[in-house]
Amino acid sequence: MKKLSIIYSVLVVAACNTAAPKSETTASELLTNQVELDSSQLRMAGIVTGKAQTKDISSTLTVNGVVDVPPQNIVSVSFPLGGYLKSTRLLPGMRVRKGEVIGTIEDQALVQLQQDYLVTKSKLDYLKQDLERQRILNENKVNADKVLQQVTTDVESQQVLLKGFSEKLRLVGLPPEQLTAENLSRSVALRSPINGYVSKVNVNIGKYVNPTDVLFELINPDDMHAALTVFEKDMAKLRIGQRVSMQFVDEPEIEYPGEILIFTRNVDENRSGTVHCHFEKMPDHLMPGMFLNATVFLDKRKALTVPEEAVVRFGNNQYIFRQVKPLTFEMVEVTTEPAGNGLLSINSTALNLEKEELVIANAYSVLGKLKNSAEEE
Repeated sequence: MKKLSIIYSVLVVAACNTAAPKSETTASELLTNQVELDSSQLRMAGIVTGKAQTKDISSTLTVNGVVDVPPQNIVSVSFPLGGYLKSTRLLPGMRVRKGEVIGTIEDQALVQLQQDYLVTKSKLDYLKQDLERQRILNENKVNADKVLQQVTTDVESQQVLLKGFSEKLRLVGLPPEQLTAENLSRSVALRSPINGYVSKVNVNIGKYVNPTDVLFELINPDDMHAALTVFEKDMAKLRIGQRVSMQFVDEPEIEYPGEILIFTRNVDENRSGTVHCHFEKMPDHLMPGMFLNATVFLDKRKALTVPEEAVVRFGNNQYIFRQVKPLTFEMVEVTTEPAGNGLLSINSTALNLEKEELVIANAYSVLGKLKNSAEEE
């Protein structure tokens, strides 16, 4: 029993002895954010200290997007009365001009519509003449007022019918004032309503199309713009009128300037919104859906800046070194943004860096010394 007590005591002492260094290591790790240099090391490494400078900076935001067309520049061509497609020469990609014939529709309903218009017009002419006769007779007390009223009603009814047929003819592209019994036609020409090009052809010759069917889709390229995707965290930085530089994937060396025209006030399921930008000079080769990269030049603002060589990257974070006392420096975590001209804007949630003496040149030399000191300990 005495032997067991001795063995237990030895194990307890051994456990205590092995636990102590672990505590020392943790304490050592807590001190590795500071490093002390002598004056010769400072001079040989070219380490320079100074204060961060407050400057007006214009940062940028890099995003990507696609070429987009506003809904008012996309035209779906249909035929309101239905019929058979007699002819068309359109292919996707072809350019068309406003008023140009892009297809021909024929149907017996077209003949019936023209016939109804001409018959109604003739009947109206007769009723107008009869109305004039009845008015004269009524003034001479030859006929009853009832007869005059009936003829007047018939004239008004025919005028309504004629107006309806007239509007239907205009709807299909047939001017009613030019219609006569000699030029009745069973077909009508479809004309392009815009200058642009063909994006879709949905029918073939001989196919019957309903009034709701889209025969062709045309695009007016005059108002194409860039639709940029911007993440939620960056939306607050944008405003209408900010300058944008855009490059296409197939020619990244060419920049196309533009500006923000409008942007959405909501975000989608990917936590991003859409920003619409127009081109100052429209590229000739634009097509809807083309990918592009863009740089948005944000508004100028006041920021605390240091040279790029003042910031070191270690692990997944960025740091600067502040002087806590002569020849002693402490590593401070910061967030940065490009500020142009070799500068970075810096920010720390832990310290007010504006009044601190910082390493502004060769900060990586300080980091190297810090790492060596930690390894030695």
